[in-house]
Amino acid sequence: MIQAAATGFLTAFALILAIGAQNAFVLRQGLAKVHVFWLCLFCATSDALLITAGVLGFGALVEAAPWLPRVMAVGGALFLIAYGAMRFRAAWHGDYTIQLSGRTLALWPTLATAAAFTWLNPHVYLDTLGLIGAISTEFAAGLPRTAYAAGAVTSSFVFFFSLGYGARLLAPAMQSARAWRGLDVSIGAVMWGVAAKLLL
Repeated sequence: MIQAAATGFLTAFALILAIGAQNAFVLRQGLAKVHVFWLCLFCATSDALLITAGVLGFGALVEAAPWLPRVMAVGGALFLIAYGAMRFRAAWHGDYTIQLSGRTLALWPTLATAAAFTWLNPHVYLDTLGLIGAISTEFAAGLPRTAYAAGAVTSSFVFFFSLGYGARLLAPAMQSARAWRGLDVSIGAVMWGVAAKLLL
């Protein structure tokens, strides 16, 4: 049981550790201290649903619809290109009044953006439905496999809440428009880099 849970935890943590589009968005919101709890909860819960589906055997979805990954890749890439352009535009205009004043943006647009980063990313399906689901078959059905899934889900919650709230440690360095501009340029580059990988 402990081995299964540890395997699930470490596998999921390794898969979501890389700074991708979703993580960059959570980091930015954490720095801005805007709806951090709800954003982290949404991302972790989304992962939990996908991990559960993968462990239950829905990884066969990709085999049943081989065209699906490509369609998702194109859709996700278009979204990332648009969001990356928004970040570059924000950096160009340099208006960071909201971030520097501590005022908040609306919750629902924030969650809608997070939903796009999460559910339009084909890699999340390959990681959760495919890889995590495949590794789960190494454990017997019942408690061992449930422990594996629980470990993976726990890892997601630990990661996103650590990223969202841990970003505040960088807050002292983000007290100028120049710092926010640099962050937006970096995030825009990450978005476009991920989009390029999806289209290749």
